[in-house]
Amino acid sequence: MNNSETGKRRSRAYVEIMDTTLRDGEQTPGVAFTPHEKLQIAKALMLRVKVDRMEIGSARVSEGEKIGVRNILLWAEKHGMLDRMEILGFIDGGKSVRWIHEVGGKVVNLLAKGSEKHCRIQLRSTPEAHYRKVADEILLAKSLGLAVNVYLEDWSNGSRDDFGYVYNFLRLLKDLQVERIMLPDTLGILAPDEVRCYLDWVLTTVPDMKVDFHGHNDYGMVTANSIAAVKAGVSGIHTTINGLGERTGNQPLPALTVAVHDMTDRKIRVAEKQLLYVSSLVQTLSGKRCAWNTPVVGADVFTQTCGVHADGDKKGDLYANKLLPERFSRNRVYALGKLSGKASLEKNLEEVGIELDDEQRKRVLAEIVRLGDKKKQVTAADLPFVIGSILNQPISGKVQVIDYQIETRCGVTPRAEVEVNYENELIRASAHGDGGYDAFVKALRKALKNVGKSFPKLRDYEVRIPPGGKTDALVETRITWERENDRPLITVGVDSDQLAAAIQATEKMLNLVLS
Repeated sequence: MNNSETGKRRSRAYVEIMDTTLRDGEQTPGVAFTPHEKLQIAKALMLRVKVDRMEIGSARVSEGEKIGVRNILLWAEKHGMLDRMEILGFIDGGKSVRWIHEVGGKVVNLLAKGSEKHCRIQLRSTPEAHYRKVADEILLAKSLGLAVNVYLEDWSNGSRDDFGYVYNFLRLLKDLQVERIMLPDTLGILAPDEVRCYLDWVLTTVPDMKVDFHGHNDYGMVTANSIAAVKAGVSGIHTTINGLGERTGNQPLPALTVAVHDMTDRKIRVAEKQLLYVSSLVQTLSGKRCAWNTPVVGADVFTQTCGVHADGDKKGDLYANKLLPERFSRNRVYALGKLSGKASLEKNLEEVGIELDDEQRKRVLAEIVRLGDKKKQVTAADLPFVIGSILNQPISGKVQVIDYQIETRCGVTPRAEVEVNYENELIRASAHGDGGYDAFVKALRKALKNVGKSFPKLRDYEVRIPPGGKTDALVETRITWERENDRPLITVGVDSDQLAAAIQATEKMLNLVLS
C-alpha cells in the first residue's frame, strides 16, 4: 500500500462497531440468554447505544437459538435494520447458509481457518481444499441473496507462522468480492506492535476491502490491540458488553469507545451516556457482575478515596482526566475512610446539606478514620448518623421503625407487621410478600401511604460478610435506591442479622428522602 492509500484509510472518520455480545459473549461460562433477553439486549444496543452492527447468534445451534434469532430479525426488519444483523455460519456444505436464509437473515459471517496449522490439524485438510470449500459456501450464500463476511479464525497465529497462507486466502476473498474480512486474535496472543505489522500486511494485500479486528483479552492487551488496529486503518472493531466471552473475554465496548475518542483522531457512533445502562442490563441478564474498577462502568471508578485527591479537585480539578463522570451520566463520589481528609468530608457534608464548625469537623473526621481502620466505609447516607453519635446530638429522623415482626414458614407466604413513628405519630400496618424483606417493605409502604408518603424503587441489594466469617458475623447490607431525576441513593445497614441490617438501611433511606 502506498503512503496516500495508507493515509486515506487511516483518516476515515468513523470506526464501525460490530457488537457480538449475543454470539461470542454467550460463550462465557454459565451465560445463556433467553430469546426475550436477546431481544432486550438487541434493542438496547441498536436504539440506545447505537452500535453499527450486531452478531445476533450462530446457525444450527438449538431451537431456542433459532427462535431468538428470528425474533430479532423480525424486529430489525420493522426498523430498517435487517442488513445490520449478522449470524455466524460454518463451512458445512451449505447447511448454515440455508439455515440463515430460512430464518430471514441477510448477512452471514462465515467461520474459516486463518492459520495453516488449524487447517491441517483440525480440519485434516490441505489449504487448497479448504479454500475451495469456503469459495463454494460464499457462492451459495450469494446465490441466496446473502451478504458475506468471512472470519479468518486464528489469523494472529496464521500471520506469525506463515503469512503466505493468509495472503493466498485474502486474494481469494478479494476475487470473490466478500463484504468484509474479519481478523480474530482468537487466543489473545498479540501485542500492539504485532497488530500494526500484520494489519499493514493485510491492508497492503486488500487495500480496497473492509477489514474488521476481533480481539481477545488473554494477556490483558485487548484495548491496546484494538487501538493499534484503529490506528492501522481497520474499518471496524468487534466488541461485547462488559467484555463477555470465553476465557478472559472480548473487547469491552465502553473501554474501546473512550480510548478511540480520547486517544485517536477517529470516532465511534456510540452514545457514551447509554453505556452504563446497557452494562447494567447485561450484568442483570447474564448474572456476571463487573469488577468494581472496570473502566467507565465499574462501581468505584468515579470514587476518590485519598484526601489529597479531594483537596486537589476542590482547588482546581487537579485529579480529573477526560473521563469525567458526567460524560457517562454518573457523578464523582468522595469516599470517607481512614485515608480521608478535610476536603473529602467537606464534599460529603455539602451533599447532605450539613454545616459544622472546625472543632466539630475535626471530631467527625477522627471518627471516620477510626471506623476506616476497622474496614468500615462511611457513605454520605451514613454521615448524619455518625455526626449525631459523635456530637451527642442524635439525629431523630422523621421516620423510625419502632417495632416489626416478620413470619416465614415453609409453604406459607411470608407476612410482616410494622410499627412506625412518623413525626411522633404511631402507624401500624401489615402485608404479605415474596420473602421476609419484601413483606416488610410492602407493610412499610402501606403504613406511609396512609400519611401520603412513598419512597424510591429498590434498584440493587447486596449482602457482604467478612471473608471466613462465621454464622454470627456482622452482615453489611447495601441497598441502592432509584430516584426520579436524581442520582441513585445508596444506604447501608450493619447487623449480625441480615434482615435487621436491611431494615436499618431502609430506615436511613426514608430519613434522607423525606427530610
